[in-house]
Amino acid sequence: MLIYSMGVSVDGFIADRAGDFDWSAPSDELFSFHLARVRELGCHLLGRKLYETMLVWETDPSLRGTALHAEFADVWCALPKVVFSRTLDSVQGNARLATGSVAEEVAAVLAATDKDVEIGGAGLASTAIELGLVDELRIFRHPVVVGGGTAFLPPVTESVSLELIETRAFGSQVVYERYGRGAGNAH
Repeated sequence: MLIYSMGVSVDGFIADRAGDFDWSAPSDELFSFHLARVRELGCHLLGRKLYETMLVWETDPSLRGTALHAEFADVWCALPKVVFSRTLDSVQGNARLATGSVAEEVAAVLAATDKDVEIGGAGLASTAIELGLVDELRIFRHPVVVGGGTAFLPPVTESVSLELIETRAFGSQVVYERYGRGAGNAH
């Protein structure tokens, strides 16, 4: 299954107009939830910006300051990653640059694992959504309105029906929403 998951503002943005997303820093409770979720993945497909944002978990020892953060860093470093970029010549750690199209890479990683695969980065995920490849949306809605920036979802030309699978409220007032594709949206 291919999953698109990101933290978003109440008005649907993953970053504000200045590109900032510090408002989405997780509480320990939410961080633990993310750790459990990432531990279950077989691969992560990332756009360049998300790859560069997450690279600190592999390169900055100061992020291992707590047992929880050290455990996340270990899980993240071990997770295979495919990076989509038109500007990078190389990537670090357990990552490789994508050589095929989004559809080809998604098919290859799904065939190579019996675990779920996550896709991240608004541009990359938009392409996968437009191709009908995303099976689930997992939204972590933070209690803030940013008024513009990078949208979680691309504009669509036709409605996409979804089924609400799960919700959960965290003590930090973040609301987790998990949606699957509704009937008639099969790929």
